[in-house]
Amino acid sequence: MKAAALYSAAGSLLLTALAAAPAGGTPGTPDTVGAPGAAELRGTAVAVARARAAGIDFGPCAAADVPEAPAGVRCGTVSVPLDYAHPNGKRIRLTVSRAQATHKDPRNSKRRVPRQGALVFNPGGPGASGMYFPLIGTIPAWQRIAAAYDLVGYAPRGVGRSAPLSCEDPKRFFKAPTASPTHPSQAYKRQRIAQAKAYARGCAQRSGSGLRFYNSLNNARDLDVLRAALGEDRLTFMGASYGTYFGALYATMFPSHVRRMVLDSAVNPDPQKIWYRSNLDQSVAFEERWADFREWIARHDDVYRLGATPARVQRSYDTARERLAGKAAGGTVGPGQLQNVFLAAGYYDDFWPSRAAALSAYLHGDPKPLVRLATPSPESAAEAENGSAVYTAVECNDAPWPTDWAVWDRDNTRLARVAPFETWDNAWMNLPCAYWPAPRQRPLDVRTGLGELPPVLVLAAERDAAAPYQGALEMNRRLAGSVLVTERDAGTHGVGGGPNRCVNGYLEAYLLEGRVPARHASCAPRPEPVASGGPAEKGVRRDALKGKADRR
Repeated sequence: MKAAALYSAAGSLLLTALAAAPAGGTPGTPDTVGAPGAAELRGTAVAVARARAAGIDFGPCAAADVPEAPAGVRCGTVSVPLDYAHPNGKRIRLTVSRAQATHKDPRNSKRRVPRQGALVFNPGGPGASGMYFPLIGTIPAWQRIAAAYDLVGYAPRGVGRSAPLSCEDPKRFFKAPTASPTHPSQAYKRQRIAQAKAYARGCAQRSGSGLRFYNSLNNARDLDVLRAALGEDRLTFMGASYGTYFGALYATMFPSHVRRMVLDSAVNPDPQKIWYRSNLDQSVAFEERWADFREWIARHDDVYRLGATPARVQRSYDTARERLAGKAAGGTVGPGQLQNVFLAAGYYDDFWPSRAAALSAYLHGDPKPLVRLATPSPESAAEAENGSAVYTAVECNDAPWPTDWAVWDRDNTRLARVAPFETWDNAWMNLPCAYWPAPRQRPLDVRTGLGELPPVLVLAAERDAAAPYQGALEMNRRLAGSVLVTERDAGTHGVGGGPNRCVNGYLEAYLLEGRVPARHASCAPRPEPVASGGPAEKGVRRDALKGKADRR
């Protein structure tokens, strides 16, 4: 379950049939850590005071942080404790990027816009970096916000150069071609169990004894230290996807430190959902979004020739899977790589035309577009391996997971009968948590009462697969006084600052003036993608790949 990439924020149950899954480790057992206590609270206060005194020394950005950063984007670091219960022990440094407020009103060049402070952004993940966020100020939809706020991004603990985590040699991270069975055999399951155990061991071996401290509670504490280092008395924060979860933790832990908060594509903060059941919910939602995509392809059968009904489109996809299982395209693209590029289309409907065109071209005799889209890039292996390591560490550390394989097998076998598109691949990604070597947290009960917190703006797309809509409703319910804005009949993951002017109107009114709707508001959906790039065209444009398909 990974994050909305910056691209998504900028522009771009069936489960009732499942028996409640007993999570391995219950409160009081050796592998479960109880709720944080006074030591972490005192440690946070120490770190905050230290950060406020030190500030951040911003200078030119390193190429590893923001390649080819323009002069207006500057970078620095902030020191945080690895373990907040021992603030004077080992410290780690988080990288931070900033573009100062422009003060320029894009609607009136003669008006100087007063600065409102820093707007800190996190794109989610776990495992995604926000270092690129200050670049967003050049996009028209963000220019009014960039006039009033310093745009601040950062790499959370474990990400990039912020005390990076690793679980395996990046040179071995991309394995291709790979299988992706929707109904795996017992032999395949045994193979994946062995891989999950090896991955969990690798995380412990390569990351050391500090592995346990990479979790959402510490991400929220780090956010308060960053606030102080920026010289802000109260935080203005925008989190997308997983960023909404630790944003909500922050609001629960430090409500008096919040100035304004936007939670875009909110995940479900219910402690019972973190994170095993949340991933089951996500697999259901991806099945629904895959159905939306197939319906769109079928409506454009004159362009793609993949079938005039969703069922026929499914048969075309299945035919491609079978062919790739027999012979990998370009020697590197098997069923697993096919599934990966189509999973991206579940996040961002901007990707629909390129994926449909590549599938069509492959089935009509030209594998090149699919190979270009689906072949893993060796240049991105280190970043991808790091992101995967952080994702796994945070989600495994955050909560108890089932430790009995029979639970995983039962739940995912049942779910795959009705939601085969993503179920098992989602399970394999998270299975290391069944064998995790570090102690688990008990999730904090996200909840604020009336008047404890300024109004929070929650944004959601009604058919979001990565962050199912029920999560936004639950987030709205738990944060008293928050207001939900829904993009109806839409499914792109990350809606703020994108092409929907109605959503952006609410976002600007909130960030610039502090205004929220009186009650739950909704916006009509963005226009659906324009069909293009059918088999008669040459290849697929590389610029369709502006974002990465993350898991939450």
